[in-house]
Amino acid sequence: QVQLVESGGGLVQAGGSLRLSCAASGSIFIMGWYRQAPGKQRELVAEIKSAGSTNYADAVKGRFTISRDNAKNTVSLQMNSLKPEDTAVYYCTAVVNNWRSWGQGTQVTVSS
Repeated sequence: QVQLVESGGGLVQAGGSLRLSCAASGSIFIMGWYRQAPGKQRELVAEIKSAGSTNYADAVKGRFTISRDNAKNTVSLQMNSLKPEDTAVYYCTAVVNNWRSWGQGTQVTVSS
């Protein structure tokens, strides 16, 4: 099982920016970020394949950017123009051999 260690997150005012990072214990085919707000289901934020193709949730398109460093087995999520509705626990995720692993989660809180 892949180990994922997240960093970043915190409290920011609406319109501000945050950057999340995640380091994996090995090479990964798909890396990405999901989020879960209180009382809601976990949802995809963005994901990126090893070749660089990306997929974003409609709610974050144009505001968030996902990137990865295959040499370092890391993935980052640059979050700009944050909104209160972006408040959630953000989870790093990785898919290897059709098995999905999760990080421990990091809290992102956007105040209005």
